Amino acid sequence: MDWQWFRTQLLTWYGEYGRDLPWRPTADPYAVLVSEFMLQQTQVMTVIPYYQRWLKQLPTLADCAQAQRQDIFKLWEGLGYYRRAEYLHQTCQMIMYNYGGNIPQELAILITLPGIGRTTAGGILSHAFNLPLPILDGNVQRVLSRLFALTTPPNRNQKQLWHYSQALLDPDQPGRFNQALMDVGAGVCLPKVPHCGRCPWQNGCMGEQTQQQHTLPVREPAKEIPHRTIGVGVIWNAQGQVLIDQRPSTGLLANLWEFPGGKVEPGESVPDCIRREIQEELALDIRVGAHLITVNHRYTHLRVTLVVHHGFYQSGIPELRGCQAYAWVELRDLSEYPFPQANHKIIQALATSPSPPWPLEMAEGRVQSE
Repeated sequence: MDWQWFRTQLLTWYGEYGRDLPWRPTADPYAVLVSEFMLQQTQVMTVIPYYQRWLKQLPTLADCAQAQRQDIFKLWEGLGYYRRAEYLHQTCQMIMYNYGGNIPQELAILITLPGIGRTTAGGILSHAFNLPLPILDGNVQRVLSRLFALTTPPNRNQKQLWHYSQALLDPDQPGRFNQALMDVGAGVCLPKVPHCGRCPWQNGCMGEQTQQQHTLPVREPAKEIPHRTIGVGVIWNAQGQVLIDQRPSTGLLANLWEFPGGKVEPGESVPDCIRREIQEELALDIRVGAHLITVNHRYTHLRVTLVVHHGFYQSGIPELRGCQAYAWVELRDLSEYPFPQANHKIIQALATSPSPPWPLEMAEGRVQSE
């Protein structure tokens, strides 16, 4: 196979049609590291403003390593897959303290750092250091599956896909080649409607020649995504503050702040769920009030419906039973805390109706106390 023909065709195409992205011209390995973490499972146009804001706030690897965890999560807020932020922070700390602030240039070392797999490492080393290492993200898997008419699902054909990615790679311009390969996947070899007439490899694509481009890559049967209904309480105290707590340091949405609540059990009403969950999480007795908002949100592996009610503190001293911290917060100060994306809709609802519907006896008590 004439590998050089494939390289020449792709790089020529890239010179004319490659995307102008803010991390591509940089020679700063730290900036490349940040971009590679953010681009994991996230679209380019979503990443750009986060990347630019991140480097403005944390322009060096040392700045990232020394940053407070809450500041890291606040900068990442809304980008999703929050574990990446934790891993990026930890990786910068390890590079700073174990490698003198210099990103290791050995693949075997780099992939031992948090959040860095073979594709991320290949992207960093080929871009920042011009080392001949391939990549294999979802777009690239699709391109290669069509290019070589591979009829085995990608997740069961990783060895062969890595072989082709390495064989195609231009050893003299590996970073540029990998960027070009991603651009073909992102803008030409699309999942549902590939634009074969615009592809630099059209004359060498086995999938196009055999008219399989619309059926490749072969997909595994889709798994049903589970759904959960979550009861959530916006709990007010007599001072007009709301209660938020910080999720555990492991698991989904680790370390983020949220309005407390939990899964509605079979046969349980939402108000009963909210009362139970806040007792279990924080050992507080509350009164559940009016419905505020219902929020539907989808994660990669889970769909949730948040049914949100106002609630009112009655008694108890907070205990950290199911969370790692709590805070009573003025509405205007909620913006200082990193929240999951779904909670932002709750905050928006509160912004449009900032005064809680106090129960009559509580409202009278507030007037007397004030």
